[in-house]
Amino acid sequence: MRIAYFDCFSGISGDMILGALVDAGLPLKSLKDGLASLRLQGYKIDASKVKRKGTSGTKVNVRIDTPQPPRRLKDIEDIINKSDLNDTVKEQSISVFRRLAEAEARVHGASINNVHFHEIGALDAIIDIVGSIIGFGILGAEKIHVSPVNIGKGLVKTEHGLLPVPAPATAELLKGIPVFSTDTDFELTTPTGAAIISTLSEGFLPLPLIKIEKIGYGAGSKEIEGHPNLLRVFIGEFSEGYEDDEVVVIETNIDDLNPQVYDYLMERLFNEGALDVFLTPIIMKKGRPAQMLSVIMERQAMQKVIDLIFKETTTTGVRLSVTPRRKLSRYINEVETPFGKAGVKISGKDGKIFNISPEYEDCRRIAMEKGIPLKDVIHEVAESARRSALSKRKRGK
Repeated sequence: MRIAYFDCFSGISGDMILGALVDAGLPLKSLKDGLASLRLQGYKIDASKVKRKGTSGTKVNVRIDTPQPPRRLKDIEDIINKSDLNDTVKEQSISVFRRLAEAEARVHGASINNVHFHEIGALDAIIDIVGSIIGFGILGAEKIHVSPVNIGKGLVKTEHGLLPVPAPATAELLKGIPVFSTDTDFELTTPTGAAIISTLSEGFLPLPLIKIEKIGYGAGSKEIEGHPNLLRVFIGEFSEGYEDDEVVVIETNIDDLNPQVYDYLMERLFNEGALDVFLTPIIMKKGRPAQMLSVIMERQAMQKVIDLIFKETTTTGVRLSVTPRRKLSRYINEVETPFGKAGVKISGKDGKIFNISPEYEDCRRIAMEKGIPLKDVIHEVAESARRSALSKRKRGK
């Protein structure tokens, strides 16, 4: 699978994304031809080589030479839907604009259908967003991955006056995304850049295992202190065939809780979104026996899990860590067996099956209904799944 990985050591904006893609080999003519299908007038787009702190990159400029009407979300959706762009570009572009409109609406206390895009320049935003998605397609990037994002610091001038960095809409868009700030007194991440990556990115992790084919640098508008104002993109193939994401791990040591509570607690934690919950016997200071409670979850479940731990246990603090995770591709399938239908969890990579795990609840139900030993049901379900997979492989499915 071919991916584009954005290294946001100096933030990210729409024009920097375009610059990085052009620098990585996106022909400017192909970009212009794709954008021409929007049938928009009053702008010119060009690209030039520049240097930032001695490092070469590409600066893409969108020059608007005709006054533009104010546009709402519906106006932009109509422009995109009436274009000759392919369905994937249309759907992804509208998804990005809808996310941007939702963020602006929350900030301004308005309906998303009444949000004007004057804050970021409607035509600029259309060119940056649609152009970036066109570029991903031309370069063959099937998925987008992104590093943690540098947001900068200080104040930014807007139509509403000076606002803190990140600007309110940008902050909304970056919810759930790992960010950091350096000493650069400048807005490094814009609403357009944040909207693109928060909508399209598969994950926000260190550079995954890929075979790098192309590297591009998109230049920001100004030289800044401390580091080159560039966005770097790596384009290449996953070299391992595994899936990468990140999870949050919460741990806490408990030595004064009734052990009967743990069964109830674990059930509640799973209901709140925990991926796994386990206990590890430990010895604490002064030889006290205790349990270390560990909970693994996705980021969005973190606050509910923390609240539940504090509510249901005697602990007064928890440890948090964000951990990269590499995993096999997994999916649930239903197979026919001599006992009836049952679900199986199948995992593997590159089309090869490594593990087949019958769904326990289905096997338990069959065992109870048929009066068959559970171990025999589990074995038969697994064998049926293997026979089904082998048959599909022989048929070329």
